[in-house]
Amino acid sequence: MEDSDFSGLSGLLSGFSVYTLILAVLFGLVGFAAFRYGRKNSEPRPLILGIALMAYGYFVSNAWVSLAIGALLTLLIFFPL
Repeated sequence: MEDSDFSGLSGLLSGFSVYTLILAVLFGLVGFAAFRYGRKNSEPRPLILGIALMAYGYFVSNAWVSLAIGALLTLLIFFPL
């Protein structure tokens, strides 16, 4: 295969590191579980936070910021203010 076959993929992922992608997948799974729990039990808090956990990874390209946001949203699921 030539390098030009994957040129669109490298441009698409150029701002993200491997660690950022791994964190996005990890917190996306936590968010999906929270979303399903909130939908099943008709609880809006885990439902909204689950959507936020699944979505924020598309907008954050720094691994440390991604870790901080994901940890904060996950803590908010289990320890409400």
